Amino acid sequence: MNSSRTSYLLWLGCLFGFCGLHRFYNGKPVTGVIWFLTGGLLGIGQFVDLFLIPRMVEKHNIKIRNRRLIAPLKEDSGYPQSAIESVKPYVNPKQTRQEIRLKLLNAAVARGGRLSVTQGVLDTGLDFEEVEVALREMVKSGYVGVENHPATGIVLYHFLEL
Repeated sequence: MNSSRTSYLLWLGCLFGFCGLHRFYNGKPVTGVIWFLTGGLLGIGQFVDLFLIPRMVEKHNIKIRNRRLIAPLKEDSGYPQSAIESVKPYVNPKQTRQEIRLKLLNAAVARGGRLSVTQGVLDTGLDFEEVEVALREMVKSGYVGVENHPATGIVLYHFLEL
């Protein structure tokens, strides 16, 4: 995970003619090149970044966490086979995927468009595994985004169209 302290140290690279190092560090290579070639947009962009660095670091860290959360497990990942099998899609024979998704969508509507797995279980009566697998499938299909609650770090699924 990136830190604001390191970003500020890299920001100081502008004093030695290396503007934009903090942007490379926080996963913004295009603007990093622009900052490098233009002297931090003639110093103005570099100065503004003093105030933007904390949010830049936070966004980068959330992006990394999301990537790790939805990264598929591979057979050679070092995880036990039982752990890999547990994330494979599970469908309750009593309910179709569509019915499960509809229940989760209704639960998200009632909670302002954001839903944790535990809230999904409480609102739908489904099993934790069913809820988690359904939400991950919805993330992969692009209907739902993943974020962390800023205070608790709990994984929240954000229904993008609500």
